[in-house]
Amino acid sequence: MTTQTKPVLHGYFRSSCSWRVRIAFALKGIEYDQVPVNLIKDGGQQSHSDAASPMIKLTDQYKALNPMQQVPAVNIDGITLSQSLAIIQYLEETRPGRRLLPVDPKKRAQARMISDIIASGIQPLQNLSVIQKIGAEKLQWSQHFITKGFEALEPILKQTAGTYCVGDEISMADICLVPQVYNAERFKVDLSKFPTIKRLNETLLKLEEFKVSHPSCQPDTPPDLQA
Repeated sequence: MTTQTKPVLHGYFRSSCSWRVRIAFALKGIEYDQVPVNLIKDGGQQSHSDAASPMIKLTDQYKALNPMQQVPAVNIDGITLSQSLAIIQYLEETRPGRRLLPVDPKKRAQARMISDIIASGIQPLQNLSVIQKIGAEKLQWSQHFITKGFEALEPILKQTAGTYCVGDEISMADICLVPQVYNAERFKVDLSKFPTIKRLNETLLKLEEFKVSHPSCQPDTPPDLQA
């Protein structure tokens, strides 16, 4: 499928869900524009609690774009999609280039399973909107749930992995893994207990598509965090 205009990604440099979509765009070789949505400034441009806030106009615009008031949201082919896995699978179904899901049904199911473990079972529990409610215990909370998730993921990856998460082809599972390991490192999770996860992450971060999509290289990356 061809389009007359480039897709537009509304995201945040350090959002793992936004990063997944950036990786997918890079792997597919798709050019796109970015519209930063700051999840921190003035309580977050994706949501607001103060009706007098100068952010209200922008946040109301974003709520109209994505009623969940989360990132990412992508304008593509005349529609708006949210939820990173739905976006990635749409790209897989409509764009040529590198496959994001294996052809073999068993491997495809494994890639989806690994992706769902991360996207549903780990990442939401240490998402910004959650840990902001936790308060002083947010570090311990995040460490607990990331570690618990990795304890489940490590033995699965030992069975499925080759060079990458599922065999020797990059898939949606790898797209989900790298941002989650980045979060684990931010929250000081001991990765030495997860050698397969650590190996896969190190391998993937050497690839150009993962480098250019990294949080340190985005238009909204603060200067002190740029590569």
